[in-house]
This record gives sequence, C-alpha cells and structure tokens, in this order.
Amino acid sequence: MAKRKLAGPLAAVLIAVGGIATFAGAVEKGAFGPDDVAPPGQFPVMDPSRPVEIKIPSLKVDAKIDDVGMADDGSIAVPPLARHNQAGWYDKSPTPGQYGPAVLVGHADTHTGPSIFHDLSKVKPGARVEVVRRDDSVAIFEVNSVEKFKKADQPIERIYADFSRPALRLITCGGEFKGGSIGYVDNIVVFASLIEAKDG
Repeated sequence: MAKRKLAGPLAAVLIAVGGIATFAGAVEKGAFGPDDVAPPGQFPVMDPSRPVEIKIPSLKVDAKIDDVGMADDGSIAVPPLARHNQAGWYDKSPTPGQYGPAVLVGHADTHTGPSIFHDLSKVKPGARVEVVRRDDSVAIFEVNSVEKFKKADQPIERIYADFSRPALRLITCGGEFKGGSIGYVDNIVVFASLIEAKDG
C-alpha cells in the first residue's frame, strides 16, 4: 500500500466550543499530497472539483458541504455550530475522487440534539457514500471499515497519508462523553474507497 511520508508529526486534539465537543485532527500544512505520480489502479480517478453535497443513504444523510481550513491552533476546523448539520471538507486534502484521502468532518451532536454525523458509527461496510462535486459530477464511495480511535492515539499515516487510490475519510467524535475540556474521548473514522465516478 503506497503511503506518503508526512511533512511532520501529527496529533489529535479536541476543541470544546461553549462546552460542546467537536472533532478536530491536528495536521501541519503541506501534510497532504503525494510526492510522486500515484500508481495506476483498477478504479476511477477524477479531476479536482470541490465537494458541495454528501449523501449517505443508509443513514438518511443528505447535506451540504462547506470548505474548512485550519483553526488557529493548527487543527482542522469544523463547520460553525449554527451549521452543525453540514459537513466540512478539509481544503488541504484532495477533493473527493482524486488520489488520496479526501477528509470530511462533522459534528456528532450539540446541546440541542443530534448533528450530521451522529449515527456515523452505525454505517456498515459496503454502504455507499455519494459526494456531489462543484462540476456536478458525483464521486461514489464504498465503506471499507468504521473504526474508533482514542483521540491521543490515532493511526495518523493511515488516516491522512494513504495515496494508493482515491479514498474518503469521514470523521466525527464518539465514545464516552467526559464533558468540559475533554468532550468525547474518541474519534469515529469511516474509511471508504472510490468505486464509481459519474459525470455531471
């Protein structure tokens, strides 16, 4: 499995906003992107185009996607709580359908109730995830696995640096809720691979 070396050490952090836990994975700028041309493979590869909508039929998710960048502390930002039912595409990661892991983050819940990725841990291997892109094309992914990691002990290279094929990572909080500055103790990460590309 081809992997790119990261630009520097990465770590997982938790940001608590008004006592509401949200996910953020700390990454350094430049950590994404292959060093060389990616290897050929028996799967579609799409030209760059920013994602605008995500659909997970098995979870009845159909939501808009905003671009998110880095927060002031160097972590991946998340959509503001006012848009907690939208996903955020980390704009330093590949766009969905390009080689490498496109990263979408989202809230699990807020003090008002469930958010976009509340049921993410329930998605099953083999489930479809569709990402509509700005050029009206659709990247269709198949879930490979759904895994839970302690925030301080995540397989960073595996999550963020596998450029062996076009892939998708969906990330949210999970596990036990500690509250305060800790929030949720785990991250839920969905690993998915591109299986089909539909033109706009």
